[in-house]
Amino acid sequence: MPDHDPEELDSYAAILTPLLPGTWTRELRQHSAHDDQFFLTADVWDMNRVADALAQHPLKQDIILTSEDGRRLFLMDHPRYEDEFLVAAMAPADTHAEAFRGVPEPDGITITADPEQAADAITTQLLPRYETALAQVQDNARRLNRASAQPDTLVLNWTESGDLTATTDRAEVADVLTTHGFVHDPDQQTYVASGDDTAHQAQCVRSAGTALGALNIGVTLRAPHRGTPATWPLPAPRPAGANIVRSR
Repeated sequence: MPDHDPEELDSYAAILTPLLPGTWTRELRQHSAHDDQFFLTADVWDMNRVADALAQHPLKQDIILTSEDGRRLFLMDHPRYEDEFLVAAMAPADTHAEAFRGVPEPDGITITADPEQAADAITTQLLPRYETALAQVQDNARRLNRASAQPDTLVLNWTESGDLTATTDRAEVADVLTTHGFVHDPDQQTYVASGDDTAHQAQCVRSAGTALGALNIGVTLRAPHRGTPATWPLPAPRPAGANIVRSR
């Protein structure tokens, strides 16, 4: 098996990097123990020749190439041939694992010691697969974010007198309530829709619910007692995104 020199790998990467489309930086990493490589290479997005090489051969050094838009490439010496290298895409970090479901791995390729030929192979073979897979994962992540987003809920409590009260420390919620007919009671730190006029009360709740729904805030009525007027249908809040991440 060839004994690769880390300086040769770094020199090769220094010539290769400016030949790739866009702006890329490089980082040489050296591994002191075979066990280290499995943690350090966990994001290598390959289930073919690069994954096989990493599983079967100790890795003494590698190069991480990072583009200005955050894409990463993994470069290593070919474990069996002195004049060849292996390069693979790296999966986006901090992405929910479910976002990768059904997305084919953009498997890496073997490149020659000629940097110009290698750059052409990366540009025409690896990067298109990488960009396609990355776009699919990002789209899946956005769908997961939208599906998992849970709206906040404002609780309206019935009082014995038939009033509806709400408590909030959010200025935008307080503004919505007062704009739509709720009256601030500073002594109780609540916002009140009086039960003296149930038609007006219902209108206040509906209009406030619509405005809160636009802020992705739901409204629920709690614990009506006997004799309390019937509850009214409330607008559903709009769905909104939330961040879900994974560490690949």
